[in-house]
Parts: sequence; C-alpha cells; structure tokens
Amino acid sequence: MASNIGMMDSAYFVGRNEILTWINARLQLNLSRVEEAASGAVQCQLMDMTHPGVVPIHKVNFDAKTEYDMIQNYKVLQDVFTKLKIDKHVEVNRLVKGRPLDNLEFLQWLKRYCDSVNGGIMNENYNPVERRCKGGKERNIKGSQKISKSLQTNNSFSSGPGDGIGNNKISGIKQGKLAAVAGGVNSSVEIQALTKEITDLKLSVDLLEKERDFYFAKLRDIEILCQTPELENIPMAVAVKMILYAADEKESVLAEAQEIVSQSVDMREPEYSDEDH
Repeated sequence: MASNIGMMDSAYFVGRNEILTWINARLQLNLSRVEEAASGAVQCQLMDMTHPGVVPIHKVNFDAKTEYDMIQNYKVLQDVFTKLKIDKHVEVNRLVKGRPLDNLEFLQWLKRYCDSVNGGIMNENYNPVERRCKGGKERNIKGSQKISKSLQTNNSFSSGPGDGIGNNKISGIKQGKLAAVAGGVNSSVEIQALTKEITDLKLSVDLLEKERDFYFAKLRDIEILCQTPELENIPMAVAVKMILYAADEKESVLAEAQEIVSQSVDMREPEYSDEDH
C-alpha cells in the first residue's frame, strides 16, 4: 500500500491541477485551490469513498471554519487510519494553517493511497453529495451545492389606499438604481484590477511549481544514483540518503550525516599514513 511512500516517490510529482481535478470529479466539488481542503473534510470523504462504511461521516464537519473544528475532522481521519492500520502521521498543525505546499503534499499522498486500493476504481454506487448531507454540520463545501437566493417579500411595495407610501418607495428605488449604476463603474475597475492580480498570482504559482518539479527531478536523480548497488553502502551515499529520507526538519540530520562521512575518512587516514611510511 501507499502508506509508507517516500518523499521522492512519483506520487509527489503530481501537479496541483491534477489533484484538484481528481478531487472535484470524485466528490462533485469545485475546489480551485488545494488549501480549500485544509479543514480535513475532503480527506475524510475520500477515505469514505475508498472504504465504504469505515468513516463515521456523521462526525465530519463539512462547514468547519475554526482550527478547533478542523482538528476534530483530522481526529476522525486519524482514527480511520488507525482502524485500517495505515501507518501515516498527519501533520495537523501544519494542515489547518492552510499552507498550500503542506496540503498539496498530503493530498498527493492520499491520491496515491486511494489509487492503490482496487486499482483506483471508484465505487459507482457512491453518492458524494448524499454522503455530505449525512455529516455533522450544515454542508458548505465550495461547489457542493448552489445556495438558493432568498425570496424577497412584496410587502415593501404594498401600501394602504391613499397613504402615499408606495410612491415614496418607488422614488427611492429609482434613486437606488442610479446609485447602483455609478457604483457599477467603480466595481468594474476593481474587478479588472483583481482579475489582473489573480492572473499574476496564477503565473507566479505555475513558475514556482515548475521550479519545484525541477529540483525534485534533481533530487530523484541523486536518489537513483545512491541506490546503485555499487554505491548504496558507501558512507557518502548512506549520508545523502539519510538527508533525503529525513521525515522531520531536524538540524541533527545534517550533523549525523556529516558524522558518518567523517568517521569513514578517519578510518582511512591511518591506512594512508602506513603506506606513506
């Protein structure tokens, strides 16, 4: 299974757009950013889709906004992992912050896991919208359903005979329309500015993704080189793999790797000294 895939696995080369397309298609959503899945509800439902009957969907808060509510969703998810004996630690404190890279990496792992179950074939009988309706809170995941417009009453236009209120309200409506037209010009300028900003941000994200993929490819080449049978057991290769496979951002990893290399050098130095003498 994919529960123990390494950081250099091909799963982590799946792009943001592919991840979002995969989620939206299976759960009938309309997510546009990976951080919109930071609440943990999406992850819970993906596991519910992959392992029907295992996730207590009534405990999942699909409308979680606060970190407290999000953490409760991740507790449900971690309990599911434990029940299925999936050895995967969930970095809850990072995910609930909505940081794109952390959420992308977790969703990349989750996609790989779901694809490894039944060949990634989706349960045709699974109704994601219906399942969300059985959750613990009012459903409000983006794109899950359109919010109907509230009906406006006609009381504001009704008036008693001869009271003159109706004419005053009609006059007020006309004035409101004129103000709306004037405001519409400003709104149009703001929309254009925001649209340009969004376009620039998307270009920036695409460039960052290309740069990330470039360096991931370099690291993958290094990993393959260190796994070569003739090299994989030499101290330098062991030290490099220790850094590549480090699960946490610990300063001691580099120190330990340097120690391995230093020890190998110290062991060779006496030999060279004997030969020289």
